[in-house]
Amino acid sequence: MTADIPTTTTNGRPFWAGRRGTGLSFVAPAVFIMLLVGLFPFLWSIAVSFQDLAGSKQDGNWIGLANYQKLLTDARVWAALGRTLLLLAVALPLELVLGLLLALHFQQDRPLKRLFVALIVLPAMVSPMVAGSMWRLMLDHKFGPFNQIIGWIMGEPVVLLWIIKPYLAFWAILITEVWQWTPFMFIILLAALANVDKEQLEAAEIDGAGRFRIFFRIVLPAITPVLGIAVLIRALDLFRIFDAVWQLTRGGPGNKTETISIFMYVRGFQSFETSYTAALVAVLLIALSLVVTVLLRRMEIAR
Repeated sequence: MTADIPTTTTNGRPFWAGRRGTGLSFVAPAVFIMLLVGLFPFLWSIAVSFQDLAGSKQDGNWIGLANYQKLLTDARVWAALGRTLLLLAVALPLELVLGLLLALHFQQDRPLKRLFVALIVLPAMVSPMVAGSMWRLMLDHKFGPFNQIIGWIMGEPVVLLWIIKPYLAFWAILITEVWQWTPFMFIILLAALANVDKEQLEAAEIDGAGRFRIFFRIVLPAITPVLGIAVLIRALDLFRIFDAVWQLTRGGPGNKTETISIFMYVRGFQSFETSYTAALVAVLLIALSLVVTVLLRRMEIAR
């Protein structure tokens, strides 16, 4: 009979405890999978970006930085990036302010609070593709209810071509995004407000502090870490916006509502400019990684 291999030491600890390299051996499989899934596609995109793969051409020639030079002079890329940043700059503050106001309102006990909270959160549970299709129907200039409601308010028939006119198409996208993702900000901030120290709030009220003073001196500093993470998540999500815009306008009329994600989709999967799209992907990923790293360090999260 073979002797049993001891699994514990004399002090009761596992035999591998304290051994050098043991922790690394446990996390190595997870690290390998993360690198395989995350880092390898990125490195492959960089390699492809230095070639001229396009269409049915399977073997690309090495062309160096030609695709990156083309990016710098492509006005359509910069226009799409500008529209994306504009949408982010307008939609994000609106979602933040509306979500915070709703959270502050429902922080107190209200009649039918649970029912109203569930109804408010409902849009965030809808697929962006479904939300875009729904709002496209609602904003239809012939059959949609949106124009009819505006007409009732104005007292005369109103025909607004939300999907056809470029200046209205932007607002159609903005309305859809704010409607769908304000509940996301609301539910996160409502949870953050629930964890604010109640004793500090009561002490401030006893001392005679007003609501605005309590909010800016106690509540806002307490929820700032959660607020920062929520803003960062929504900013990244808005930067890659695709689904709702595609269902609403397909980037049109023309390319007046084309975001950077739609541009990459059109050039990569409709025009099949593989290497050029890979160059844009590489630039955006590096830029976003740097921005996120700086923001996380400023928020003292990734130390």
